Amino acid sequence: MLMDAESAAGALRLAVLTSHPIQYNAPAFRSLAAEPGVELRVFYEWEGTSNAIDPGFGRPITWDVPLFDGYDHVFSPNASRNPGSHSFWGIDNPDIVRHISSWRPDALLVYGWSFRSHLRVLRAFRGKVPILFRGDSTLLSDGHLARTLARRALLKWVYSHVDVGLYTGTRNREYYHVHGLRDDQLVWAPHAVDNAYFSAADEEREAQARAWRAQLGIAPGDTVFLFSAKIVAQKDPLTLLEAFVNLRRAAPDRGAHLVYAGEGELANRLRATANGRSDVHFVGFRNQSEMPVVYRLGDVIVLPSHLETWGLAINEAMACGRAGVVSDGVGCAVDLIHAGKTGMVFERGNQTDLEGTLELLSRNREDVVRMGKQAKAMIANWSIPAYTTVVRRVARAVGGQTAVRATRPSAG
Repeated sequence: MLMDAESAAGALRLAVLTSHPIQYNAPAFRSLAAEPGVELRVFYEWEGTSNAIDPGFGRPITWDVPLFDGYDHVFSPNASRNPGSHSFWGIDNPDIVRHISSWRPDALLVYGWSFRSHLRVLRAFRGKVPILFRGDSTLLSDGHLARTLARRALLKWVYSHVDVGLYTGTRNREYYHVHGLRDDQLVWAPHAVDNAYFSAADEEREAQARAWRAQLGIAPGDTVFLFSAKIVAQKDPLTLLEAFVNLRRAAPDRGAHLVYAGEGELANRLRATANGRSDVHFVGFRNQSEMPVVYRLGDVIVLPSHLETWGLAINEAMACGRAGVVSDGVGCAVDLIHAGKTGMVFERGNQTDLEGTLELLSRNREDVVRMGKQAKAMIANWSIPAYTTVVRRVARAVGGQTAVRATRPSAG
């Protein structure tokens, strides 16, 4: 099915359907638009409110990186009474099929399925235009058996509309398999961030991070653990704090600090629990332009989430040369975190296990630095250019198999 069609004549017209502008996706869209032989148009279904696209921070967010530069995009009017990506009914665009159809794409890349408009598009274009699908769901969220079986039946129907699943990693591939996609329908397209952005100006950013650490009262030889995420229950920041406090109680002379970068519903409780400790620091929400220095504040990034479909903060930190500690509820754990090489994995919710992991890493900062270097080398293979090269190849392969220009779906 996925034969090489790179030599096909003419530019491939690739339509992308996604709910709203996301800081992680914009670099990928720019890269896709720059791929040779690709004519790209991104169809957005919701503009957001001043780009306030992530209410989990508990405050309005306007990203300070360009979200629309370097690629063609349009917005389809959203008819929802309560527009937004928070619910199935929040993305409702009655004219989206007509808008995509009138552009006459050779292939369609759909990001996610759980919105009314996305199901509308999947149904309208099935068998008429090849559909590539991008999501990062895993089976880690499976719970009650009856609910799981009912959901799987629904998802098998959803994915019956998909020609190719672009899986992000091992857990995502397992998820697609369970929901009916065959091996010959699955292609690895790495979950990636803009590695070049985070790894650039390394010496300058390391110097800025050292100065910041000094301002926080962190000695040069101390080991710093960094939590950089929304401070919400799902991310389990309290277990991390309790594990760290126990570590410091057991080894008070070992230089170690914990830095929280972010805001959210648990932020005030977390600050109260820390109770003015000199080895626990809160630097608040930091925008994308600051993140390359924020990641360098720490020696190790810790993501203790109960459930995380992937965890792109780990990609970003690895691109900055930092090792990762993640729970086994984080989707990227199996692919990116190799114990003792690029970081460590602990059992989610297990404070004792996390404490032991932090204690092990705090013993020898040289080992932590070594793991950070190995993490940076490894993440180079999980890049946006690698992702967009795969998308172009696959879209060309499937787009050349169907006389799509003669069989456009009607609006409806």
